[in-house]
This record gives sequence, C-alpha cells and structure tokens, in this order.
Amino acid sequence: MRLQSKLAIRCAKLTSMLIKKLNRGSGVTLPGYVARLIDPQILSVMSGMVREKTIVTMGTNGKTTTNSILYHVLKAEGKTVIINRTGANMLNGIISAFVLATDRKGRLHADYACIEVDEIASVRVLPQLKPDCALLTNISRDQLDRFGEVDITYNKIKTAVLSVPETKLILNCDDILSYSLTQDCQNSYVTYGISEQIFDDISRSEIRESIFCRSCGKKLSYDFFHYGQLGIYHCPNCGLKRPEPDYTAENIVLHDTARPSAKPSAGTMEKGQCAAASADYAAQVSLSAGRPVLSDRMYSFTLGSMEISSQARSPYNIYNTLSAYAALCALQAPMKKFKQTIESFDYGNNRESVFTINGARVQLHLAKNPIGFQQKISLVLKDPDPKDVIIQINDTYQDGEDISWLWDVDFQYLANANAATITTNGTRRHDMGLRLKYEDISCSSTTDLRKTVEKLTAEGTKNLYVIVNYSGLYRTNHMLTELQAITKGGAAS
Repeated sequence: MRLQSKLAIRCAKLTSMLIKKLNRGSGVTLPGYVARLIDPQILSVMSGMVREKTIVTMGTNGKTTTNSILYHVLKAEGKTVIINRTGANMLNGIISAFVLATDRKGRLHADYACIEVDEIASVRVLPQLKPDCALLTNISRDQLDRFGEVDITYNKIKTAVLSVPETKLILNCDDILSYSLTQDCQNSYVTYGISEQIFDDISRSEIRESIFCRSCGKKLSYDFFHYGQLGIYHCPNCGLKRPEPDYTAENIVLHDTARPSAKPSAGTMEKGQCAAASADYAAQVSLSAGRPVLSDRMYSFTLGSMEISSQARSPYNIYNTLSAYAALCALQAPMKKFKQTIESFDYGNNRESVFTINGARVQLHLAKNPIGFQQKISLVLKDPDPKDVIIQINDTYQDGEDISWLWDVDFQYLANANAATITTNGTRRHDMGLRLKYEDISCSSTTDLRKTVEKLTAEGTKNLYVIVNYSGLYRTNHMLTELQAITKGGAAS
C-alpha cells in the first residue's frame, strides 16, 4: 500500500477517535472526508482489497433494508463483510466504512463489501468502487430540492452505470424506470419482479412517477399496479413490455394472526390459519392497564425452492428480500443459510420499531417520500382497532427542505383509520395540519413530542403510531427506547 494511503487511513481513524471522545457524534462521515483530502484515490485503494465481491445497492425506497439483508446472509455464511451500516451512503460515509474497518497496519480483511449508495452520489462512488454488481430497488421522487423529478435521478444512475460497464445489474423489472437501464446501458443484467397482486388499494394509491414508454414516449397500459409505477405493463404502440423476471417471489400469503381485540374467526383469516390462530390466542393477548396489545401480521412466500416464513409485516419487504436473493444468486454467492437468516431477520432497521410504554404498544415508522408514506398509511389502515397517531414532519437538509410532496400523499384514507387522535409535530407541523384540514381530518399539534407520547400511552387507546421523516428518526427512536426502559415495558422488537 502507498504511504499516502496509509497516512489517510491513520488520520481518518484518529479523527473518528477524537469525535467519539468529545462526544460530538458517531464519527462515520468526517473520517472519510479527512482520508479523501490526504488520498483522493483512497476508495479505489480500499475496494481493491476486498477479496471476493463488492455489491452496491441503490434505489429510492428499500436500499437500507436490502443492503442489511445481503450483509446478514453473507455473515451467516461465515464471510467477513464491510457495510456502511449507519446508512451513511454519500462518498465520505462510504470511505469511512472502509478505512475504519482496517487493522492497525491499515490492511483490510474482507471477503465482501455491501455498500448502500445514494443515487446522486453514485456518479462519484461507482467509478471508484467498480462493484461486481449494482442492485437497483426502484426509482421514485425523494427530496425534491436534491433530486428534482425522477428523470434527473434516472440520468444520474445511468451516468454512474455507464462508468462501470463490467458491473452486473440487478434490476426490478416491475419498475419501468429501473428496467430502462437495459436499453441505455450495455451492462449484463438479471431481473426480479413479483407477478402476484399483493398490495392493497391504499398502497397502490394514484401516485405514478412515470407511466410512459421509455422507447416511444406513449402511455403504457397496465394489467395492474403494485404501487407507484411498479406493476405489469406493456406499450400498446411499440410492444415494449415487462419481461418475465429471472427471479420472483411466489405463493405470497399474509398470515393475519389472532387480534386481541376480537377472537379470530374463519371469515377474517387466510385459509387454514383460523385454528392455529385460535390456539395461540391466549398467548398473544397481553393485557396492559386492562387493554389488549395488538398482534402482528407476517408474510410467507417462496423463493426458488425455499418456502420462507418471514417476519416481514409489509409487502414491500418481500421486494427487498427478493432483490437481495436475486443479487446473491447472480453472483453465485453462498446461500446455504439464506432461509434461516431471512426467517430470523428483523426488517425494522430502526425504521419500523415496536415498543411497550406505559402498557401501550407504540410503533415507530419512517416515511420520507410520497410512496413510502402511502405504504405507512396502508399499514395503519390494516389495523382496525382504535389508535392514536402522531405525524412528525421536519424540513432539514436530510429530510429535504421542500415538503410539497405532502400534497401527493392520499391522506384522506386516515379519515377511516379509527384514529381517536391525530397529532402533528416537527418544524412543519402546521403544514401537515393544513394538509389534513383539506381532507376534513381533525388534528392537534405539539412541540413536545416526549410529553405527548407519555400522555397518549398513559391515557390514550394503548395503540400508538408515530410516523416521522428522516431527521427525527434516530432521536425519536432513542426517546422511545428510553421511555420503554423507564416504564419497564420490555425490549423493543
């Protein structure tokens, strides 16, 4: 290794140590910046030390979860894996993940690297990483002040992919934007997709980012939508159509376990599940302050020859699992423990966490763009029991300062959510309140999230949903974890 690279690594590590010692943050971005100042080629040097494969994951929604699945599967196979675990997916954060994983002599001992990459940053990152494969989950609107409309995001990704012609692409062929890379780039590729209609009407909504043929410009025809522009499509003009995917998930079943608020009946459950749910009913009902705590809904599905009973609570996590499966298959990576890993995998990633506070069930969810928020509304609607809802909207650089996307979310469904109270919070709480007012949905606002959570968990429905955008996620997670410990409610799930 060059002396310049060794010096860059050494200084980056000292920077990280100083940040932590002064309690000024987690030290996952600045060390990469320091390393890059000393050695502008440090990422190329580091990526060249990976013994086997480097996998890059990009996409508007699902990349953090997908990248985590890849990491856990490979770790279960006994591989040493580099990952930017904290979601620091810009250039400096990615460099930090590599340099901070080196030993005392600056050497990197890694079989694989699983790296989440911001779509805009991909133009700078991919040429240096030169990944073996690049996985793309989907392309939709996100942070309008950074990304603009989806065509800008698409062009950034295309530019990045064109710079690494040897990289194999793992593409969601249900997304016409992602699949269009096969026309614009010469890279080899494999596709994945879901042919079953597994998303409900609320998830599907009317949010469509791009439903026009990328070849001739005519409007596409759809057999059905999953959500956004994802679905089974064809062009009636030039004949372009969604291909049969190389990898797919089949036999997808939602296991709606017994709800404590009402004893399960055959009429409300999937075939064959009523008896099992009834047998488990007593075990699943946890009475707190005289009120029951809700049970969970989980999905089972088939990937290849594997029948998987996952802990996925939402259908979009089936997409995330499928995409990781497709990437690992395409790389011929070891997968003997894939089923075991997925069945124990926590899809929350601190973005879908469940707490027990004052005997109440509290769910924390991240929603940072129109399609993501629509999925969370669908999740809330699937729960028929009385509930309280808190929505926190901020407008920091991390969130995107333009929050006009709130008007693209179908909030009218919340009128039928059986919500006893809806409270807005955050720097743009009044904008959120105005958006709900246009749907004739009553709400209040608060500047003290902690006090509101304490009150609602003590006096409310004992069923609280907290939906936040990005900048509030980790602070809120920390706060709820602390409240849970104080009230001795048990561990977060």
